[in-house]
Amino acid sequence: MKIFAIGLNYASHNEEMKSIFESDEPVIFMKPDTALLKDGKPFFLPDFSNEIHYETEIVIKINRLGKNIAEQFAYRYYEELTVGIDFTARDLQRRQKQLGLPWEISKSFDGSAPVGNFVPKEKFPDMQNINFHLNINGKTVQQGNTDGMIFSVDKIISYISKFFTLKIGDLIFTGTPAGIGPVAINDHLEGYIGNEKLLNFRIK
Repeated sequence: MKIFAIGLNYASHNEEMKSIFESDEPVIFMKPDTALLKDGKPFFLPDFSNEIHYETEIVIKINRLGKNIAEQFAYRYYEELTVGIDFTARDLQRRQKQLGLPWEISKSFDGSAPVGNFVPKEKFPDMQNINFHLNINGKTVQQGNTDGMIFSVDKIISYISKFFTLKIGDLIFTGTPAGIGPVAINDHLEGYIGNEKLLNFRIK
């Protein structure tokens, strides 16, 4: 199982991060399977960072083998989605970027990819019009809609499949809107698509 993630896919987040980078293709990075956190298990703050940030995202699960998938057929390669968190050690990421070094250690550490319960995509007539949000301790801290994506779900799948064979069970984190922020011990995170709570866990 592979975990793909798309960076800089919401203009609102790019503005928030003061990113001047622009690309006509999706920006891909990956997380190992040890990053996956599911079934409501707690996330333990690592001792190597003092600035762990949440980034709330729609997550797609691949349901069939695919390579060089045409964008118009990409919808055939997923049947379920959920909401997830791309945890980022922002202090490490900042340092690695300043040094011009890869920043996997800030994005791909153990437990850095919590995902909620998956639901059928048939619930959503338009994949590019899905509301989602994150509550921390009962307060909404981040919200977005997939209509804010720079690259659509189908475009992302097609692009990834040029370089990597997609396999059943692979996950794709599709990017985060503006509203990222830090987490702290004892925080209670709840992720929603629409009004349906799919993600529910605590920070330890």
